[in-house]
Amino acid sequence: MKTTWKDISPVPTSQEFLDIVLSRTQRQLPTQIRAGFKISRIRGFYTRKVKFTQETFSEKFLAILDGFPRLQDIHPFHKDLMNTLYDADHFRIALGQVSTARHLIETVSRDYVRLIKYAQSLFQCKQLKRAALGRMGTICRRLKDPLVYLEQVRQHLGRLPAIDPNTRTLLICGYPNVGKSSFLRSITRADVDVQPYAFTTKSLFVGHFDYKYLRFQAIDTPGILDHPLEEMNTIEMQSITAIAHLRSAVMYFMDLSEQCGYSVGDQIKLFHSIKPLFANKIVFLVINKIDVRRPEDLEPEYQAEIEKIVKAGDVEVLQVSCTTTEGVTAVKNAACDKLLAERVAQKLKSGTNNSGTPGGRLGDVLARIHVAQPMGGVQRETFIPDAVKSLKKYDKDDPDRKKLERDIEEENGGAGVYNIDLKKTYLLENDEWKHDKMPEVFNGKNVYDFVDPDIEAKLAALEEEEEKLESAGHYESDESVEDADDADIRMKAELIREKQTLIRNEAKMRKSLKNRALIPRSAKAKRLSQMEEALEEAGYDVDAASARARTQTHTRGRTSTRDMDGDDSMDVDMSDPRQAIAKAKGRARSQAATNRLLDGVTDNTARDKAERLKKLGQKKMNRMARAGEADRHTTASLPKHLFTGKRTIGKTQRR
Repeated sequence: MKTTWKDISPVPTSQEFLDIVLSRTQRQLPTQIRAGFKISRIRGFYTRKVKFTQETFSEKFLAILDGFPRLQDIHPFHKDLMNTLYDADHFRIALGQVSTARHLIETVSRDYVRLIKYAQSLFQCKQLKRAALGRMGTICRRLKDPLVYLEQVRQHLGRLPAIDPNTRTLLICGYPNVGKSSFLRSITRADVDVQPYAFTTKSLFVGHFDYKYLRFQAIDTPGILDHPLEEMNTIEMQSITAIAHLRSAVMYFMDLSEQCGYSVGDQIKLFHSIKPLFANKIVFLVINKIDVRRPEDLEPEYQAEIEKIVKAGDVEVLQVSCTTTEGVTAVKNAACDKLLAERVAQKLKSGTNNSGTPGGRLGDVLARIHVAQPMGGVQRETFIPDAVKSLKKYDKDDPDRKKLERDIEEENGGAGVYNIDLKKTYLLENDEWKHDKMPEVFNGKNVYDFVDPDIEAKLAALEEEEEKLESAGHYESDESVEDADDADIRMKAELIREKQTLIRNEAKMRKSLKNRALIPRSAKAKRLSQMEEALEEAGYDVDAASARARTQTHTRGRTSTRDMDGDDSMDVDMSDPRQAIAKAKGRARSQAATNRLLDGVTDNTARDKAERLKKLGQKKMNRMARAGEADRHTTASLPKHLFTGKRTIGKTQRR
């Protein structure tokens, strides 16, 4: 994976973060709300405010978390490089604080949305919204240091070179000032700073070049000193990280002229110190500055040390002079050729074959090849059919040549006159069947071959049998008279249909009256004698109903003379029926239909308990001075200058 770090978006400071989120909330949501609106509309307005702010915070935090690399997902080289440059623990803690802040803001939003759901007024909703946004802002301000740290990491990551850990790589290492940057500048177009003093290169530099139509990358590492790993600084640890993790050809540079400030013995000792990092890699010992001193001019003990290095492992010695460019191309070509050969060999050896056994791609290819041998060791001669041996090349002028379809077409009048016969190549049991009118070939077989030859005789026998059954009256139906059961069923069905019609008509009547009574109650003036006759016919006791009706017809303050005489008690002043109806209506309006204090209460104890509970429930409303269900509220018209120019979620083309 080629990691460039260039696509990480900038990380704002905590104050910039707040400005971005709150201004976006104000821009995207409507700003008009009034106390006269329904409480559900007010709650929804402030709920959207809180939720939108939380979603914006979460979106921004998630962009930061997704933008930065996860250490467990990247190449070990990049992971160790980030640990060397920024300390992986600090990096994880900073990202963890951002993730925690995101979850905290989601929790705050969830809690305050729940509180706004039960708010009773515009003021309460607004205060809850302010509290929610204030807590979110406090959480964001606590991220001041992590956001600043992450922005610095992002800027530094953007300046790092783009190193592909898996491509063809030449890795240049060695003591400071031995000519590593000069060699990189000679083989690539990398803009590397070359100076005559040590530790000019303080970070990794990458250059690219082409060899045999393939792209290579060359990495110049900072100089390494010969001391324990725990004593190395950040600059040296970058080189150690690159040597340890990158699949590459390692080129260890040595300066035999000792112009770098370090003796040949120290350079050989450093090679042995970092040699464990060269495991499974191609290693070249590059002798630089041969224009000043060559290996032949070295002391015998140093020559022996170099020969020992070459014999001990698969190390090749190369000589180069970056000042005079002597041997630069030869060193580059030798390193690239060996690297290509090694990568091809690794690819052939890598992986497992299809059977699951380790054999690599080469083993997989060999497993597919099978050479069949005759059983019993019998030697079989090659056999070529005679028809193939006698086969001659087609010659148009040969009179004995095989006739082609084109020749037959020319003999029969040419194109437009001759029609090719496609049926002559049919493979049938009898060649005479090829040109039948209806061959109907299916799956290579003629359908007509499978037709029953006795089908005509069978059909005639079937028709004869059908005629006999028909003449015998087998298909004639008896039109008998319906019996008594059928007549009973028909009568019941007719009654059911009539009943359905009656029910349908009644339903239509009720629908037209909108479920009101068919006759108004005020017009239902019936005599007591009529009610008694109807009850007697229905089989009910008349005495109790008559007594109840007489008690209800007594007028207040006086007793009717008719009641004393035992006459009809429902005839109240029948001399003027309209006046009696008007008096009845007046009494009904002046008296309550039910007593609300006694309605639904079984006894005095239950009524006292209900009174206590009512007063107890009103106590909090009275103490908090809250509006009850009977209170009225008149909203004042809001001043226009506070709301002019505010944008809503509607159209804006007519502003």
